[in-house]
Amino acid sequence: MLINLEARLDDSNIQEIVEYSVYSDSEKLVETIEAYKNDPELELYGYEVEGEVIGIIGVRLNVKKELQIEHIAITPDNRGLGYGRGIILEVIELKAPTLITAETDEDSVNFYRNIGFEIESLGEKYFGVERFKCVYPV
Repeated sequence: MLINLEARLDDSNIQEIVEYSVYSDSEKLVETIEAYKNDPELELYGYEVEGEVIGIIGVRLNVKKELQIEHIAITPDNRGLGYGRGIILEVIELKAPTLITAETDEDSVNFYRNIGFEIESLGEKYFGVERFKCVYPV
């Protein structure tokens, strides 16, 4: 079940899951939490299973109803069980976007490919790191 985490941004359990999406960078975590607190276009949702948040998805929805996935993470013990796909499907149901996009690295590109996203290489945006644009036409 997808739940809005706006009121729980200071919860250490929620921040721990968000931290997975920013590569365990504590400085980036602080910036990310502040962005969700202060940017009205950003929304953070949690994926709850048996009363426990086991994943997060952060999104931005524009006026054309195009949804950008900003952050997504599942706790390590729950990865590979379909929750990542589930969280995206629930966001589709909740927000009814016309298009979904995400940007990712080589480690996660197959996750998006396996869900049905079309993948386009953006090249090496950072030294030694190829990035990919992932598009899911709804």
